Amino acid sequence: MRTQPSGFTLIELVVVITILGILAAFAIPRFTQLNTTARAAAVTSLGGSLQSAAALAHAQYLAGGNSPASVAMDGATVTLANGYPDAVGIQNSLQDLSGFTATAAGNTVVFSLNGAPTPATCAATYTLATASAPAYVTLPVSTAGC
Repeated sequence: MRTQPSGFTLIELVVVITILGILAAFAIPRFTQLNTTARAAAVTSLGGSLQSAAALAHAQYLAGGNSPASVAMDGATVTLANGYPDAVGIQNSLQDLSGFTATAAGNTVVFSLNGAPTPATCAATYTLATASAPAYVTLPVSTAGC
């Protein structure tokens, strides 16, 4: 009695490896685009958190009366300047800054995303309030650096 050999032939293995190679060639660029999209979404989310934190601190400032120098937000002390969080206060107002590096320069605080190809262009910028203008957040115009 003869037994049939079991397993794959060399031709079948070559065909499967070729198909997997072709699929990988199309999948890898899609995954890199997803990484860029995810990093851009992280920066946009942080920008929304910065805007919300500044608005909440300003609302507490207005409700507090007598121009308080700081307000308490979720157990953290947020220092204010012109009724909005200052450079240290805006960082204290956020619960989690992991993945971002905050750099204060002049009247701005730049929150750059760690691991971005070009962190300087993949960042949310918080501009401090002045006596004549409220604080505001600027998001990147282009996400090419993300």
